[in-house]
Amino acid sequence: MDLKQLEYLVCVVESGSFSRAAVALNLAQPSVSRQIALLEEELGQRLLTRTGRGVTATEAGEALLVHARTMLASSRAARDELRDMGDSPSGRIVIGMPPRVALGISVPLVRRFRERFPRAVITILEGLSIPLRESLMAGRLDLALLFDPPATPQLSYTQLSRERLLLIAPPGHRLPKSVSLSSLADYPLILPSAPNAIRNLVDAALRPQGVQLKVHAEVGAVNTVLALVAHGQGCTILPESAVALGLQGPPLPRTPIGPPEIWNTLMLAVPKAKPANRLIRETSKLLTELDFRG
Repeated sequence: MDLKQLEYLVCVVESGSFSRAAVALNLAQPSVSRQIALLEEELGQRLLTRTGRGVTATEAGEALLVHARTMLASSRAARDELRDMGDSPSGRIVIGMPPRVALGISVPLVRRFRERFPRAVITILEGLSIPLRESLMAGRLDLALLFDPPATPQLSYTQLSRERLLLIAPPGHRLPKSVSLSSLADYPLILPSAPNAIRNLVDAALRPQGVQLKVHAEVGAVNTVLALVAHGQGCTILPESAVALGLQGPPLPRTPIGPPEIWNTLMLAVPKAKPANRLIRETSKLLTELDFRG
């Protein structure tokens, strides 16, 4: 059993077929099939099952995949660490972040990254915090910026910013100096649809109070939520930075929520099990230096 065979096994399972794996590996399909067959012969276990929809791992295959991914990750980390002993680290780093965070910091992040690491490549993947967290724990991301992630022994967190949630109203709407949690029930709301970190925060804060919101619409993208508010379709609940990155033109009326207040916290998440090479460590440091306040 060697690393190439393990790499082929992982690629076949993730691709779902031998043919797609062969294309991804730039090999002939018989070569891939032969290496998997040799691996199965050596281990004395059937690792893959062909179905009408492609290829899936057997129970033995799933067990080996856990070890294979760990071994491949360790091999890449060792290679990267030796390669990075020069003045400037090389390689590729994949960072996941919510769309409104990416919109606000991608330009300064990429600019500073290119200045510090001219031999490296940065990949920014956008998505909601909940699926990004899952991708990070599955090893598909090196780092992730997440809103209010739940605690887990698999990840370590560093706080990057913290903002109080605001009630945002349509143009011309007069709001009080602040809005209590119970008073939120008086406003027609347009909220992000679940799963969403802000929606989870709001629901968690209101549940003990027994407050029932008047949700008129649920929308995934923040900019769409703000567009609906700007056209008088209802109010919404967002932090200041989300509003600042939204619509052009006159600012929408807004007021703080609370007491009790609801805070939206942005965290830098790093997997504990995955060895952090120099590029990951220095990119993490770079991210802590950026201004996330919008």
